[in-house]
Amino acid sequence: MSLPKPVMRGLLDKRMRFHVAVGAVLSIAAVIAFKYGVVERRKKAYADFYKNYDLEKEFNAMREAGVFESVRPSGE
Repeated sequence: MSLPKPVMRGLLDKRMRFHVAVGAVLSIAAVIAFKYGVVERRKKAYADFYKNYDLEKEFNAMREAGVFESVRPSGE
C-alpha cells in the first residue's frame, strides 16, 4: 500500500486565497471591535464631559491659580 502523491499544482494559489480571505475577515472584525470598543466610548466620554463643562469657571480657576502670566487675578 503506497501513499498518494501530494497535489502540488495550484497549492500556493489555494493557500493564498484562504489566507487572504481569513486576513480580510479578521481585519474587518478588528476595525469593528476598535470602533465600538474604543472610539464610540471615547466620543461618549467627551460628550458627557463637555455637557456640563463651564469654560468661564475653568478660566477663572486657572486665573486665580496664577497659570496665566498676562492676566491678573481679579482680587489685585
